Amino acid sequence: MKRFIAAAAVIALLALVSLFIGVSNVSWDSLFSPSPDERALQVLVISRIPRLLAVMLVGTSLGVAGLLMQMLARNRFVEPATAGSAESASLGVLAATALAPQLPVLGKMLVAACFALAGTALFLLILRRIPMRSVLIVPLVGLVLGSVFDSVTTFFAYRFDLLQSVNAWKTGDFSTVLRGRYELLWVTLVLTLCAYVAADRFTVVGMGESFTTNLGLRYSRIVALGLVIVSLVTAMVVVTVGMIPFLGLLVPNVVSLFMGDNARKSIPWVAVGGAGFVLLCDIIGRVVRFPYEIPGATIAGVIGSGLFLFLLLRRDARVG
Repeated sequence: MKRFIAAAAVIALLALVSLFIGVSNVSWDSLFSPSPDERALQVLVISRIPRLLAVMLVGTSLGVAGLLMQMLARNRFVEPATAGSAESASLGVLAATALAPQLPVLGKMLVAACFALAGTALFLLILRRIPMRSVLIVPLVGLVLGSVFDSVTTFFAYRFDLLQSVNAWKTGDFSTVLRGRYELLWVTLVLTLCAYVAADRFTVVGMGESFTTNLGLRYSRIVALGLVIVSLVTAMVVVTVGMIPFLGLLVPNVVSLFMGDNARKSIPWVAVGGAGFVLLCDIIGRVVRFPYEIPGATIAGVIGSGLFLFLLLRRDARVG
């Protein structure tokens, strides 16, 4: 408990730092002086606070979604970005934008969620049909499937002149987050809480279908619940800010090193760790080339790729 409180305190400190980083002058003096700077207050309320909340919500929900994917696939090297979920969600957003451009953001999110659900279900179906001789087969299948979805998306985006929009969905960038444009992400917090409520069932599912059935639980229903949570979270993140690579892969793996495979114990740590990881990447992206910004997804990709290779090369790497 003390370690969890310490981790939360570190993230709170990073969050406070994040509020005062940017081109616009927002400082303690400008906010709390006898005559506060009205422009600084507007920047804080309209831009900085919504951006911070979006970063925290995306990190929390994607981390938990990655944990659920690893339990459903029973493999430590799976997450929405390596299972075709993010790419199929992008294809769904493209379909909604091209065929129904007047559709509201909520409608596009629902379409993207349906595509993400179908893509993730197809990934799990393929895993059931092929022999598993290595733990690396699973992420390899996901990457190949994601590449297929990505190719289809790029082809139709070129035909409909939407390539720039597709690139925005693929790259997580919080610089455009403003008040009124991120509130959909609060639903991901509700989905994260749902995952925590059903955590014990997801732990059992991670032990296999036979074990789950012997305990009297309906394996298919729990898997369906996990797929819905992962698909909705992925769709909301893609529609709102774009995808953050490696987040759902790294944070659950790091947490499992000292928390084991118990989902109920791991989910709070994964949520806090995911929020901290994305927040750190966002801060680095804002200061490394100040006053310009590097998208948080780019920083996450650089850090995540190195850590991903480390996980692959670990001799004691485990499956699910």
